[in-house]
Amino acid sequence: MGMQTGAHIVWDWNGTLFHDNEAIIGATNAAFAELGLAPITLEQYRALYCVPVPKFYERLMGRLPTDTEWQVMDATFQRHYSVHMGRCGLAEGAAELLAGWRSAGRSQSILSLYGHEELVPLVRGFGIEAHFIRVDGRTGPSGGSKAEHMVRHLAELAEAGVEPGRTVVIGDAADDAVAARGVGASAVLYTGGSHSRASLEGVGVPVVDTLGEAVGVAERLAGAEL
Repeated sequence: MGMQTGAHIVWDWNGTLFHDNEAIIGATNAAFAELGLAPITLEQYRALYCVPVPKFYERLMGRLPTDTEWQVMDATFQRHYSVHMGRCGLAEGAAELLAGWRSAGRSQSILSLYGHEELVPLVRGFGIEAHFIRVDGRTGPSGGSKAEHMVRHLAELAEAGVEPGRTVVIGDAADDAVAARGVGASAVLYTGGSHSRASLEGVGVPVVDTLGEAVGVAERLAGAEL
């Protein structure tokens, strides 16, 4: 899309553009079963989930998982998630919002903690890849924060003229806001994914219930011309 000089959105993928709550809870409960833990509901998940993921398990187990337990749970989660995700699709209205933002001459990208090699063909399969100037998934071990990945993502976007001060991160987790703050970008948090509204409202950024609302807030935060 060439050099960008205006508003930019960095989209989260899982739980934001990709509505995968069913896959997440199914894979999580499969991982819990490996250690003999009772299954949890989506409501419990959304109230307790946090990043880094081992801290989430600590909230449920009363202690951090050992390295061996973490490896077993993570491998089980990834295996079951890959099966469940086939029944999931884009969030309601996401495709139209992406097309509208792009047609207005603004830029956007994806930064996800989902593995990069799995993310790219998934985005391509939904026919939305052309809307983004960059799509980055996680490289390296899973379970960490998005902050370090955001630093690299914004550094790459800077080469296309994207400015942190006119960039808004849209995600469903407190970690998205923390990562945005670390690079000087704004953030909007969406209640349709991994966190409940109550767990998001203490972060100190706008919280919305639809992606349409998120884009509207992003326009204001980034100073986009309407």
